[in-house]
Amino acid sequence: MFDMTLFILLVLTGMSYFSHNMTVTIALLVLIVVRMTPLNALFPWIEKQGVTVGIVILTIGVIAPIASGTLPGSTLLGSFLHWKSLLAIAIGIFVSWVGGRGVSLMSSQPTIVGGLLIGTLIGVSLFRGVPVGPLIAAGLVSLFIGKM
Repeated sequence: MFDMTLFILLVLTGMSYFSHNMTVTIALLVLIVVRMTPLNALFPWIEKQGVTVGIVILTIGVIAPIASGTLPGSTLLGSFLHWKSLLAIAIGIFVSWVGGRGVSLMSSQPTIVGGLLIGTLIGVSLFRGVPVGPLIAAGLVSLFIGKM
């Protein structure tokens, strides 16, 4: 019996591998292992909590230089005095807000998730993007279609 979902995961893994995007390759391989083993019972939890866990890990990585002292507090406070840093703060606020809209949209309209994932994987695999795209992409979609 042909498993179309497994086939799609394998094709995406191949695309990610050959485009040298190890982050997506590893993520897909983990999901393939989960799918093909008794761990597949974890999918409801992964689907419900995966984005939250991923955001927590990403946030830890972003804040780590502050916690480790690599980015001193004086440098951080000084960022409020430079126009480029102020622009970065404003854009960070905007992107966070858009990402929040994206989480809401993905929850309320799951039919668009497939398109968002395919677009993100193409962006990551072929254009050296970073797989944080689905949340921001969903947020931008919500701005275009007027949904939240």
